[in-house]
Amino acid sequence: MISPNIRTAVRNSDETAMEIRAAVVHQAHGPFTIETLKLDAPKPGEVLVRLVGTGLCHTDLAVVEQLVPLPMPVVLGHEGAGIVEMVGPDVVGLAPGDHVVIGFGSCGRCPNCSDGHPAYCENFMALNFSGRRGDGSATLLGDDDSPVNGAFFTQSSFATYTVAPAHNTIKVRKDVPLKLLGGLGCGFMTGAGTVLNSIKPAKGSTIAVLGAGAVGFAALFAARLAGCGRIIAVDRVQSRLDLAAEFAGAETVNTTDADLNEQFAKLGTWNAIVDTTGVPRLIEAGLAVLAPRGVCALVGASKDPVFSVNILPMISGREIRGVVEGDSDPASFIPWLVDRFMEGRFPIDRISRVYPFEKINEAVADGLAGRTIKPVLEF
Repeated sequence: MISPNIRTAVRNSDETAMEIRAAVVHQAHGPFTIETLKLDAPKPGEVLVRLVGTGLCHTDLAVVEQLVPLPMPVVLGHEGAGIVEMVGPDVVGLAPGDHVVIGFGSCGRCPNCSDGHPAYCENFMALNFSGRRGDGSATLLGDDDSPVNGAFFTQSSFATYTVAPAHNTIKVRKDVPLKLLGGLGCGFMTGAGTVLNSIKPAKGSTIAVLGAGAVGFAALFAARLAGCGRIIAVDRVQSRLDLAAEFAGAETVNTTDADLNEQFAKLGTWNAIVDTTGVPRLIEAGLAVLAPRGVCALVGASKDPVFSVNILPMISGREIRGVVEGDSDPASFIPWLVDRFMEGRFPIDRISRVYPFEKINEAVADGLAGRTIKPVLEF
């Protein structure tokens, strides 16, 4: 059932827009400011979602720092979870009242989408990073009706409401704490999918995860689900390493003042590596102990994105692979992860901290400082 305030807001705007609160970034390195914007009504194939919670991801902060140079002002956020309030024309499979997680945008038609790999959609950049819908129209307007860049990952979920394509809005079961699930739309899906969908490690094998942030922890949890024999967590924050040992049974390496090559060599060879950091020295040290036919999956980025590799050892079946969104199909993978969460085998609640939406800048600061592994904004 559509809540009365939403129905009124749409009707008073001639069914073209409604007022929402959103966190807007106006300049590089600037703070988020909570402002009133206008949200366009759902178009054919779209749904209106009342956000309950949304994860804060480093990709959002990469835009703030302009490592990903999106034009500003912009509303970010791409790990939204909420309740469907209204469906546009031509929507099937979703109805008001459904609990949903919003995933990344994909066209559903290109060869990669048709082959079951929507994370490598040929239209990925245009759909997720243009600041507009696929048809070029804006979803958000300012006070003067000028467009504000939105539709970030087709959602811009740092807002009280969003419109998103039904195609990548995934219905989930209702007996789950919905506010915690947004991260399944990107960060948690990326870490888990990189292990389970892309690397597919053999049972009993050794896997190392470089970086114990939200993506890294999802990879650690997935390594346990996959039956890996040895799991190694590498980070510079000891409290995170302690949690990795507790929650994932991981051996740990603290990189602070450590000789990485020496430390890694003591642990023997690794069958797989998941790098979530993008830090060249970590990747290079990891590749030095990668076993023949081993896979190093790169999912992170940093300000210094260039590393060196000795070609000769690579000619032993070793592989370096870039992975986007865990090579996941959200329609099937997100509900599967929800089930594992409810079984206690994918404990994202243990690494999440909830902040009121108005404290978004505090959540950012805590995430950057390593005080919080996964900040979640609650509406």
